[in-house]
Amino acid sequence: QVQLVESGGGSVQPGGSLRLSCVGSGFTLNYYAIGWFRQAPGKEREAVSCIGSDGSSSTYYVDSVKGRFNISRDSSRDTVTLQMTNLKPEDTAVYYCAAAMNIDRLPMGAVAFWGQGTQVTVSS
Repeated sequence: QVQLVESGGGSVQPGGSLRLSCVGSGFTLNYYAIGWFRQAPGKEREAVSCIGSDGSSSTYYVDSVKGRFNISRDSSRDTVTLQMTNLKPEDTAVYYCAAAMNIDRLPMGAVAFWGQGTQVTVSS
């Protein structure tokens, strides 16, 4: 069974950091472009950051997280990580990991597999 599993969510104060990880079960994550999406209450799901399949240097960041978030891939562990720094209350959302065959349309939601999501709460 194909699954994506996220971990690393939690609650932090503004200015804090969190690290989200995504691992695959039943398939090799390295072969896929991976994206992190988020959905806040009452808002549409949006693409936060994406990375191309293993060997690709392509990345995508939504403007609101540029300079604060960094996406990376650990090929040896078949894992994709989203390092989030200088977190703001508006970053509060459920964060989802998603896999796609290529990165080109991933930010627009062309996703093959979704994870279950992990909650990130930024509050003082």
